[in-house]
Formats: sequence, structure tokens, C-alpha cells
Amino acid sequence: MTNLSRLLDLQNFDKYFVGFEPMFKRFEEANQTLAKVIPNYPPYNIAKVDDNKYVIEMAVAGFGKHNLDLEFQDGTLVISGNSAVNNGDGEYVYKGIADRAFTRKFSLADTVEIKNAELVNGMLKIWLENIIPESKKPKKIDITDTATESKADSKQLLTEDSKGK
Repeated sequence: MTNLSRLLDLQNFDKYFVGFEPMFKRFEEANQTLAKVIPNYPPYNIAKVDDNKYVIEMAVAGFGKHNLDLEFQDGTLVISGNSAVNNGDGEYVYKGIADRAFTRKFSLADTVEIKNAELVNGMLKIWLENIIPESKKPKKIDITDTATESKADSKQLLTEDSKGK
């Protein structure tokens, strides 16, 4: 039993959630990814800018636009960078700036769209927006009272019949 399964027994959710199997599968996959050693390079922030707008900020000092690659496939945003620094340029007394290649993955909801990506002063910013389709927005469902309607229909028929005679 994995950590996520121990934390949330997903099998008991079947009676409460209909059609969420793909989401549970994504949670399980994310849990397996998290169980591996997660690198902390490069550091990043995820900021909520508005109710439906987010920005991923990633510190990529030393990487130029040509060293970075962003790809979105099957609900996963993959950000990778190739080292821009030539390590043969001398001997370091102290080397505290990482210049290694990296890959970061972010799972995005089906309704989240990538709007823009920009590189400003060593900070990669990826703007996201959660666009909720009309079919997913809350809507009011009218309830009909069939007993009242059938009585009203029969009264209307009786009135029409008596007028006709």
C-alpha cells in the first residue's frame, strides 16, 4: 500500500465520487513520483494571482532562452534546462552557483491553460489560467412538481370541456 493509499483509502471513495477514477490514478502517479528523491533545483514558487490565474516562477539564473525547453503533454508541464556554463573556464575557489541540467514536472488540471512564458532577470515565469467551461460552472436545476402539474392539466381540460358544451 503506497503512502497516498494509506493517507486516503481511495477504494472507499467509490461510493461518494462518480467518474473520478482518472483523477485518483493521477494522484497515485504523483505520489509515486514524490516517493522518489525530489531534487530541489532549481527553486520555484507557485503564486495565485487571481481566482483563476496562477504563475509558476522558477529561478534559472545562468540559463538563457535557448537553454530552456517547455513542453506540455497529457496534462503535464515539463520544464527542462541544459547547462549554459562552460565548466572548462578556470578553477573555482568556491562554486556555489549550480549550472547543471534540470527537469521539473507539474501536473495541470484539464481546465488549466498555459497563457504565456517569459524569462526576466533570471526568473522564468509561466502564466496559467484555470478556464472553467460553461458546462462545468454551477447551474440551478429547476424541480418540477408532477402532482401539481397533473392536477392543473386536468383542471384545464375540465374547463375546456365545459366551455365546449
